[in-house]
Amino acid sequence: MKVLITGMSGTGKSTVVEAMAKAGWRAVDLDVNGWSHWVPCEGNPTGATPGYDWMWDEARLVELLTEATDEPLFLAGCGPNMGLFTSLFDRIILLSAPAEVLLARVAVRTNNPYGKTTAEAERIVANLEEVEPLLRRIATNEIDATQSPEVVLDAVVSAAN
Repeated sequence: MKVLITGMSGTGKSTVVEAMAKAGWRAVDLDVNGWSHWVPCEGNPTGATPGYDWMWDEARLVELLTEATDEPLFLAGCGPNMGLFTSLFDRIILLSAPAEVLLARVAVRTNNPYGKTTAEAERIVANLEEVEPLLRRIATNEIDATQSPEVVLDAVVSAAN
């Protein structure tokens, strides 16, 4: 079982996958250095670094997703190249929340600096309008991420089963 937990910045993907790892699940945050990296592109799609986009490391991810194991694997992230991998997941779980919740969360989080500038916050709101509907179309489940992290974690595990 391979499960992707996805959603916009501030939905709690990293919080959920971190809790899963602490609980003993095999869980990976794809939105961190090593699993993602800056790639040259046109424009400023993230609002963070003009001329670059934050992309999943394709070779490393293919290796992880194609290794033989019976152990469930939970991955969390959202990247512009994620469409290359959607067929490799048994479940795609979308965490969703309104813009005001996302912006409030990214403003105070300490584990990720993204979302604190005006340009990044504007990009989060734009992605909510432009990207989240695309994620909703490929998701096998959607979870209200305004709930407590514990409730969201339980919902993710339930949806994966």
